[in-house]
Amino acid sequence: MATPRVSIIIPAHNEAENIGPLVVRLRALFPDYELIVIDDGSSDDTSRLAHEAGALVYRHPYNIGNGAAVKTGIRVATGEILVFMDADGQHDPEDVKRLLAYFPEYDMVVGARSASGQASLGRALGNKIYNWLGSYVARFRIEDLTSGFRAVKAEVAQGFLYLLPNTYSYPTTITLGVLRTGRSLKYVPIQARPRKNGKSGIKLFRDGVRFFMIIIRICTLYSPMRVFLPVSFAMMALGLANYAVTYLTAGRFTNMSAVLITNSIVIFMMSLISEQISQMRFERRQGRVAAKKMGDDTRENA
Repeated sequence: MATPRVSIIIPAHNEAENIGPLVVRLRALFPDYELIVIDDGSSDDTSRLAHEAGALVYRHPYNIGNGAAVKTGIRVATGEILVFMDADGQHDPEDVKRLLAYFPEYDMVVGARSASGQASLGRALGNKIYNWLGSYVARFRIEDLTSGFRAVKAEVAQGFLYLLPNTYSYPTTITLGVLRTGRSLKYVPIQARPRKNGKSGIKLFRDGVRFFMIIIRICTLYSPMRVFLPVSFAMMALGLANYAVTYLTAGRFTNMSAVLITNSIVIFMMSLISEQISQMRFERRQGRVAAKKMGDDTRENA
């Protein structure tokens, strides 16, 4: 069986101090792989140094976002397997082999950082919370929801282009999308290095809120009941508890109890409708993918 073609995609913004040595190292280790650097509107020599080191360089005219650079990489890459890694020197190029060792059995393989590999204690705690929330949504133990070091089959990544945001939140989106559509995911422990130069562009509060909203958004896209049902049950419990207290103390059923119980029923009915809409979206998308694949096979056999 022929070895699948691999594309390594590196989104970069003002990484002139790091990009050259990283590309040189990758080119030495994987001379046959397609090596792509997406310069997201850098104001330094990132593009020139990446090109001189041996990478294919695509440049955004201005800074759009890390996720936008990843999407550009997915569009231009020709490999059957896409490897994403950061340009700041935190990821060891040797670990690329470890991720690729699990293909084609898995659809996506992610490098999971240890607690010591996190940029700060606050970041580590935040990632713990997001991992727990993501695990609840996906019903799968997520070890590192926000890791930017991953390998994924190209057809899978291309299927999620329309969902990926333009920001640092793309790992969250593609991870939950892969799991909620029944794809296979494998975590491989890695040791992330401290940034060699510069400062991380991720802000704990700003991007933390964004990650949380993306988790909720993906959940409502693929499994709405995982969001709606807990809210419905909580309101029903509050309504019944309020009724019990007011009945024992005043001997009556209050308006507040009626509002809470009624809202609980409405939210539950909304969850049923949302679940049906989600299922129809999924079936329609799967039908388009199957039709496209059939058309491609027909053209190849013609």
